[in-house]
Amino acid sequence: MVAGHPSQLPTDAEELARCLADPEWRLFSGCLYQIIVKGEPVKDADGNEIDEGESFVQPFKPNQAQRRFIKRLWHRNLILKARQLGFTTLIAIMWLDHALFNGNQRCGMIAQDRETAESIFRDKVVFAYDHLPEEIRERFPLARASTKELLFAHNNSSIRVATSVRGGTIHRLHVSEFGKICAKFPHKAEEVVTGSFQAVPQSGIIVVESTAEGTDGEFYKMCQRAQALVAGKTLLTRSQYRFHFYAWWQDPSYTMDPAGVPISDELHDYFNGIEADSGCKIDQGQRAWYTEKQRNDFAGAEERMWREYPSTPGEAFQQSTMGNYFAKEIAYLRKRGGITQVPVLDLPVYTFWDIGRKDGTAIWFMQRLRQEDRFIGYFEDHNADLRAYAVELQRRGFVYGMHFLPHDAGHQRLSDTNKSTRQMLQDLLPGHGFYVLPPITELMTGIYQTRKHLKTAWFDIDATAQGIERLTNYKKKWSTAEARYLDNKPEKSNGCSEGADAFRQYAQATELGLLDSLTNNRGYQEAPTPTCY
Repeated sequence: MVAGHPSQLPTDAEELARCLADPEWRLFSGCLYQIIVKGEPVKDADGNEIDEGESFVQPFKPNQAQRRFIKRLWHRNLILKARQLGFTTLIAIMWLDHALFNGNQRCGMIAQDRETAESIFRDKVVFAYDHLPEEIRERFPLARASTKELLFAHNNSSIRVATSVRGGTIHRLHVSEFGKICAKFPHKAEEVVTGSFQAVPQSGIIVVESTAEGTDGEFYKMCQRAQALVAGKTLLTRSQYRFHFYAWWQDPSYTMDPAGVPISDELHDYFNGIEADSGCKIDQGQRAWYTEKQRNDFAGAEERMWREYPSTPGEAFQQSTMGNYFAKEIAYLRKRGGITQVPVLDLPVYTFWDIGRKDGTAIWFMQRLRQEDRFIGYFEDHNADLRAYAVELQRRGFVYGMHFLPHDAGHQRLSDTNKSTRQMLQDLLPGHGFYVLPPITELMTGIYQTRKHLKTAWFDIDATAQGIERLTNYKKKWSTAEARYLDNKPEKSNGCSEGADAFRQYAQATELGLLDSLTNNRGYQEAPTPTCY
């Protein structure tokens, strides 16, 4: 209940008029708006969801995080948050309330896809309107109702939920899960920025909210800019975004009975660090909840836990290096400045391949100057035949010294030609040299060789950006049964194995002295083409 206001709908006309004129009472009293609340899903012993859980109806009253947001509301707002804090529900109620009690207003909500938009409109906006007290709802008749918009007859205001809102003036705009829109639908994200945002005047309000979704895309950039304004203690203009962050530990519902929940010393150190950095207190119940959530839902995927339930803004976008094969080497490479601007020289170019059919093909491009191995390009593609890669090599216009292929490129294929991959590439690129590297019996042997030579190489920051990302995120497979990463089993699902395997061909060729036999210290070709396997 809000101090000074009744927590039940007034029966006196004068008191009712006073209450309805007060936005705080309308939102905080719990008298007007009803919402659907989902219970906890039911999971089996393995942590798999087997039932969505029961849903129930309750009066809407803002929770602690929502109250804090309302208090700090600005013209432009950016919310980075943990999951299930109810901000979409809050904004749906706020926008509906604004449309009901203010004339000629246009309120819009954008969702990542049509199904989500329909769900928000049906379960949050329409439901809240339909469940207004009858005598209140009669005051706000509908002029038009569709599957995505309510237009009110008494004041010509409307609220709309869709995948895009543009055209005309939008007085209130909310973009739900903008991080996911940026990651999955970058063209739609650009449309939101160039179209929907521009439709909101400076006197209007924009709320962009999301969990983190990687360090690519406009949401990440917006968060970095907004946090910089916080760090600089800048007095915001109406066109600048106020940064709002809501950690998992700020939600009182994220707790459980700690009895019987083993918490490692490592996690206790983590919680203690968050307490020291954030000036908060994380009690045993909260620690137990976090431990169980991470163990059951995000084992072996720390970055997903940080993304969905961040403790700090920086952690939300943090990438885990646990289980990464080359984490130390990449860190060393960056520290010594090995990722920088690398010019293309008038020297032969050597390529290193990993060739697949369904998995895709990756190619690294390298030049050697004296004893420096300088990577000037990276290319990968999927579901393309060898002709596409031959065209790509020709398009780049390099003079090639040698192409190093994986061991299976020498195997004869049962096809119309019965030729090996090497033979088919030689037909496509006559005059080029191809060397098929011998197989290695143990994956870790190749990993050790790669670690050794990765640290000393040089990479062009732009031309090899995707390849560096592949090496950075090349991970060991997580075994749920053994609760550990498996050294000799790479994770194939994140798309990094092709780029890492192609780079391993470079390390193997270097270890075998093949590049030394092709070049002298001045960097030009010296030795004859080695015999192919």
